[in-house]
Amino acid sequence: MNDTIRLTGRVLYLSDTPAIIRAQLAGENFTREGVGPLRDNVSTDEITPVTVMLCYDERLGRYPYVGFRSGGELPVRQDEIREGNFQVTVAGKRYGKGSSRESSPLAELSAGIRLIVAESFERIYQQNCDNIGILTTTDFSVLDRLIAGETISIEEFLKGRDALTQEIIRSGGLLSYSKSQTWPAPLDRGEQSVKEPKTLVEKIIERHLHPGVEIAARGEGVFLAADWRFSHDYFTGMSAHLMHRAFGKPAPLFAPEHIVAFQDHLVFAPESIPHVRDGLLSGVANLQDAHTSFGRDYPVRMHGALHDEPGSEGICHALMAERYALPGQVVVGTDSHTTHSGALGCLAFGAGATEIANSWVTGYVRCKVPETLRIEIDGTLRAGVTAKDVVLHLLRMDMIRSGGAIGVVFEYGGTAVRAMSVDERATLTNMVAELGGFTGIVEPDANTVAFLKERRGVDFKLEGWMRSDVGASYRNVIHLDARLIEPMLARPGDPGNGVEAASLTSDVAINIAYGGSCTAGKREDFDSYYEVLRWGAERGLKVPSGTRLYLQFGTMDVRRYCTSQGYLSVFEAVGATLVMPGCGACANCGPGQSATAEDVTISAINRNFPGRSGPGDVWLASPFTVAASALAGKITTFEQLMASS
Repeated sequence: MNDTIRLTGRVLYLSDTPAIIRAQLAGENFTREGVGPLRDNVSTDEITPVTVMLCYDERLGRYPYVGFRSGGELPVRQDEIREGNFQVTVAGKRYGKGSSRESSPLAELSAGIRLIVAESFERIYQQNCDNIGILTTTDFSVLDRLIAGETISIEEFLKGRDALTQEIIRSGGLLSYSKSQTWPAPLDRGEQSVKEPKTLVEKIIERHLHPGVEIAARGEGVFLAADWRFSHDYFTGMSAHLMHRAFGKPAPLFAPEHIVAFQDHLVFAPESIPHVRDGLLSGVANLQDAHTSFGRDYPVRMHGALHDEPGSEGICHALMAERYALPGQVVVGTDSHTTHSGALGCLAFGAGATEIANSWVTGYVRCKVPETLRIEIDGTLRAGVTAKDVVLHLLRMDMIRSGGAIGVVFEYGGTAVRAMSVDERATLTNMVAELGGFTGIVEPDANTVAFLKERRGVDFKLEGWMRSDVGASYRNVIHLDARLIEPMLARPGDPGNGVEAASLTSDVAINIAYGGSCTAGKREDFDSYYEVLRWGAERGLKVPSGTRLYLQFGTMDVRRYCTSQGYLSVFEAVGATLVMPGCGACANCGPGQSATAEDVTISAINRNFPGRSGPGDVWLASPFTVAASALAGKITTFEQLMASS
């Protein structure tokens, strides 16, 4: 990477005023003071919507910000950023939140963007920028100096970054750095000599450190030996392409038997409205071909599409928890919701395609030793209140909404968490991606052992070190009284738009109710759908004609469970459409997605950023509330539905 940067192009301010965006695209230049409020919470779904993620090279440069919303409008069109000679993008808080898709910074880079200035960044997005050579800063004075014509040393962009990240940025990216290093086989470290109290995540990190590092303090960048590395069909091809470009083909994979590739995000593309309408199926086929080619070229584990009907064996995160992850391990995947498996007591986190490509060859993955935020939930959740309501409650807290928990571990504990099944705990850890955290974790216990025995026949023995020590240091401790948590909703636009369902002052009619995804397609989620829908069926209720209810299984094991429990006949009796496993509507790629901007959906998925599940409005809710709303044709809780009948 060059040692200096100077402004030779233009600055794009992501204003919340669409007229200002359009004026910039038309060639007008603004000062920072003249653009009004900058957009906060710009998600990767807006930078690169899933419908443009059908290539993984410089062609992405045609598409940055085509999903960006300003004042409720979509002011950016294809090719406008590249043709506008923009070099710097400027935004507000929590830039790059949401998906781990490396397509977003790659699209920006390929369109000519070399620097992103924002009030704060989401962890994975900023790390992806580091890995491919985009500079980032939260220091707006650097922007002012560039605009004034000053040439800025790259050292200005390294301030506050850990030493390892600084080396990677100076090298021009992760893969260039990696090729200059040695990658010895991981060590079995066991207990370490330093005995100060540690959190569970700190202990896992300590046991998985690169052999060249004896000990790592909080805030230091390190490489960890990963027990499991996985990708899904959007990014297997991209990761393989990057790997082959850096390391040659065939590449020397490390422990390929511990690499897993999942076909789950795109399996319903032939039924997806935008993919069919916009002629995108050939691009989908290219991604699928690249995914399956990786499985043919290397002896990795593959979970593919169903052979006799649309669907897959299961969603990657659900299958990782059901089949692979174990307490105390390190799991990394090409998806922000990799944190799902933290419910088992392992360190599980998402990464970009470059990070995964490097891990396939080296066996190691990069992270910064994080601080931990303890979430202590005591008491008993009332009937009809679930882990999803707990997360939506956390998401609306000012500290979380403002980005105060970016990059931390969410360690869940307390009597309410200990009473939860692993399925419910997985909802807590899965949605750490929305909370802005690095990962989520729950101390493994008897429930964890029972889950592993029931789901995969593993007789797992907990070890004494698999818990946080008394006296371990936390950034903060948040105490919640489970008895006070109400059924929650998140208004359209952001998972942080939380409100108590009972606070709605007028009816919200719905066109679509969707239950499924990695967050809400588990066994216990289907227990909840069944409880509500059986109650309705016993009273002659059905989904009304103006509403459609989709229930999508997270894995084929979940479908087999529902069949064995006799759930399917009840689902069909009330008029639900049953969908085989896959990411589907949550990835705007299949049944349950909206067709028009006027559609209103209530969904049990994990995020509702603009365009995430189609052009319509998406409200987030628990499985109980989704099923109850489907029967009512409007947003309602199960408690409200029962009271009204």
